[in-house]
Amino acid sequence: MTAQTLTPPAEATTQTRDRTVKLPDGKAAWLFLAPFGIFYVLFLIGPTLYMFVVSFFNTSIVQPGLGGFAGIANYAEMLTRADFWSAMWHTLQFTLYTVPPLVILAFVFAVLANRVQRGQWFFRLAFFVPFVLPSACISLIWVFLFTPATGLWPQFQSLLGFTQTAVLADPTWAMVGIAVATIWWTIGFNFVLYLAGLQDIPRELYEAAAVDGASPWHQIRYLTIPLLRRTTTLVILLQIIASLKIFDQVYLMTNGGPGISTQVALGLITGTAFTDYRVGAASAASVLLFIVIVVIAVIRQLFDRAEERKA
Repeated sequence: MTAQTLTPPAEATTQTRDRTVKLPDGKAAWLFLAPFGIFYVLFLIGPTLYMFVVSFFNTSIVQPGLGGFAGIANYAEMLTRADFWSAMWHTLQFTLYTVPPLVILAFVFAVLANRVQRGQWFFRLAFFVPFVLPSACISLIWVFLFTPATGLWPQFQSLLGFTQTAVLADPTWAMVGIAVATIWWTIGFNFVLYLAGLQDIPRELYEAAAVDGASPWHQIRYLTIPLLRRTTTLVILLQIIASLKIFDQVYLMTNGGPGISTQVALGLITGTAFTDYRVGAASAASVLLFIVIVVIAVIRQLFDRAEERKA
């Protein structure tokens, strides 16, 4: 028996050759993006533009319409109010307390977890689970931990022989307590970002460095840190923006107290809008906070670009 070569008909060959894959055109792409675009305009772009407009009027919740034209009076009022600058300082203070630990600790924990050969999923889960909890749960947990006499922290202080500290009732320590709760809550997000970046680095680089005699510390310093520069830039920028928008934890844990020692910018804005019913003045404060966030973000980007040029 001899093998016979089967040749397809000429018509089938021509049809296969002429068959092409048609990619969706631009209209189809816009159609799929339309639902998101509609919600984006309605719930983000629209309210943002309305905030800018209202900031120039004496708008109030209890009165219909925009109210009388105020010009820049709302901005002048906010810039001369002592509580506004106090709230801005507390916001900056919280940012300084949280950004460095959330960047450094997330990086350290990610490096350690990345070196674990087995059970790495456990560390991912352990660090990321708090991040998926709502802010109300996190606030209740840490209020319970800081409760005088019965909380875990005061009992730990007594065990070590120290005087118990009412953290959330002390103007000196209240913001520190909120920062600690926030670090425990949100470190998992940065941890996952760093861990994803570490897993993109080829292990051959570390093996070659080890063969050349590089210690683990030198590998981290001269390989890991430079190769994660873009990830670090993203983490720092996102963390600064998130910290400047702090509101939930402060409102639920201290409500701006004791006194106004933990009142942040968004707390002042909320109180002005929904307690004093002055939406125009609250919008002006929101615009000022928005400008601060944009300026800090731009400065950070310019700094990173300058560092990349030097490198």
